[in-house]
Amino acid sequence: TEKDDIASRNEDFLCVGMEDVRDIVTTSGTLGGSVASYLTQNDLTRLGVNEAGSYLLAGCSEEDTFQLLTTIDKRFMAGLAYFLGANELGARIIRSGPGALQLQWESIKRFKPTVLVAVPSFIPRLIKYAIENGIDPNKSSVKKIICIGEAVRDENLEPNFLANKITSEWNVQLFSTYASTEMATAFTECEAGCGAHVQPELMFVEVLDEEGKQVENGKPGEVVVTPLGVEGMPVLRFRTGDVCNYYNEPCSCGRNTPRLGPVIGRKQQMIKLKGTSLYPNAIIDELNALPEVVNFVIELHSDDLGLDEVRVRALLKGENAQTNVMEHLSGKLRVKPRLILSTNEEINSLKFNENERKPKILIDRR
Repeated sequence: TEKDDIASRNEDFLCVGMEDVRDIVTTSGTLGGSVASYLTQNDLTRLGVNEAGSYLLAGCSEEDTFQLLTTIDKRFMAGLAYFLGANELGARIIRSGPGALQLQWESIKRFKPTVLVAVPSFIPRLIKYAIENGIDPNKSSVKKIICIGEAVRDENLEPNFLANKITSEWNVQLFSTYASTEMATAFTECEAGCGAHVQPELMFVEVLDEEGKQVENGKPGEVVVTPLGVEGMPVLRFRTGDVCNYYNEPCSCGRNTPRLGPVIGRKQQMIKLKGTSLYPNAIIDELNALPEVVNFVIELHSDDLGLDEVRVRALLKGENAQTNVMEHLSGKLRVKPRLILSTNEEINSLKFNENERKPKILIDRR
């Protein structure tokens, strides 16, 4: 089953009467229009069980207090799942939502959460606000951050630049997660940090090569999932379009379940630039690692010949910043995207939209 199948015949995938539907969520529409999923009461219960299992994988328990820096509105399944999961676990929940830096620290000081659930790129802003307002993050109650929507590890399962930036200023443990609305199930890292575990009682996972064969341990492939126990909109062998490394050797935590590395890229977002094939995530990782880059957004276009064109709109700082950035990208990627110097306001107007649930660093206009 492919995303286009569900998008083109969305309601045909509904396997119960509307009288049995209790909640309606939609995808974020990253690769096109949003697609609806219909959840029954049993699906909502399953969603809580799924996320409680994710918390347990990350070493959390009913003793923890969770501060959810995620939206629970805007038809967002993940925000709902994290709430239901903490409730299923029997833990305390603070629904602070996204943004609102002052409110976040006020909640941390007053209610003493031990775990944050957040988009990781928001955490440096949280740290910056704390430092500017005389707050020492390392004296707070927070010990762990469950990271959603963005990777905090590279292809080799080592902390990436964003993760190192966070942990260099805040002594917290970061946990990667991976999920999508269609999966209705999350992959989550254990404390060993060697990939995100599948929950085999809730999902059957395959990672397939171009010929549709299961890849070997440590090799990349497309993630194909069959969620188990879904009533409202079950899918069989759903092709996520996401490319991840697959691991099936026993984890040092003692679990034998298959694991996934971070998303290397999406098959539909593969670009071919002057003969070189790469995923936009590779450009994002390099830009995040450059001190000259203050803010950026990437746009994918098609030129007059129908070939891929990559435009990086960036705010830079420092002497020779433009030259340094282009030389770095050329050396690391073997190709040069088009760099457009932009203001913070211009970049943020593209990146942030009140109708979106998370910032858009990549905009595909092809």
